[in-house]
Amino acid sequence: MTWDDLDAHLDRVPGTVSAYVGRLDAPPTWTRHPNAAHYAASTMKVAVLAALHRAAEAGTLDLDAPVPVVNDFDSAQPGAPRFACAQHYDNDDAVWDRLGGSAPLRWLADRMIVRSSNLATNLVLGHVGLPAVAEVWALAGARTSVTGRGIEDFAAREAGITNTVTAADLAALLGALAVGANAPGTLASPAACATMLDVLLAQEHREDLAAGLPDGTRIAHKNGWVSGVRHGAGVVLPDDAPPYLIAVCTTTDLADGDQVEDDACLLLAHISAQVWAARHHL
Repeated sequence: MTWDDLDAHLDRVPGTVSAYVGRLDAPPTWTRHPNAAHYAASTMKVAVLAALHRAAEAGTLDLDAPVPVVNDFDSAQPGAPRFACAQHYDNDDAVWDRLGGSAPLRWLADRMIVRSSNLATNLVLGHVGLPAVAEVWALAGARTSVTGRGIEDFAAREAGITNTVTAADLAALLGALAVGANAPGTLASPAACATMLDVLLAQEHREDLAAGLPDGTRIAHKNGWVSGVRHGAGVVLPDDAPPYLIAVCTTTDLADGDQVEDDACLLLAHISAQVWAARHHL
């Protein structure tokens, strides 16, 4: 299948499908609506992860110091009541089991990524702050993506404060981490970038991009889903070809919000498989 064939196939998909594919630190091989804005869902958690590690390197936060595990957060909407997460809407009971106790920020950040815990995300975000996340996007070279609020901050959402991403910006962020793991970069030290990549490699939700790859293929990635949205972005590390970036964002009726498998999952897996087949020619 050529890139034109893939585009023709995606033209028949209801809604908007955006993509960015290419080598690290190089112009993309294939893009499709790469700068179209989509609701971020959980992909914004990668920027929160980077903000945390930057704060740790600056000495303002200790990754291994325990912090209180609470379910009570400031809204991003000035004057709005504080808000809380709903456990049934989360993906990780392990964090909720510590409610009323404490946990290290490092552990919370891991759960935020590998299990996509919303409670862990809001706890980490509360310690790093929204301006630090905005700085991560800027340093990565993102042009459109915004992290304006925490997860389930409905007062902020109703006021128009939201979280958006583009395929190009997600690729820029993942690319900055991957390149930065091997040489001094803009986001963090090589050691910190390598640590973040290890967390992304441990991702347990593998039903979209990872499902399109051969078993055992390493992919450092984060996905996100709500009804009407399914995204995946990562760095694929083949044994027989150079690493490559893939970011796919979909706003489509195919996404029913099922975290295990829906038609949007199958679509991302299909795109991932097509890119994998072309990995030697990216």
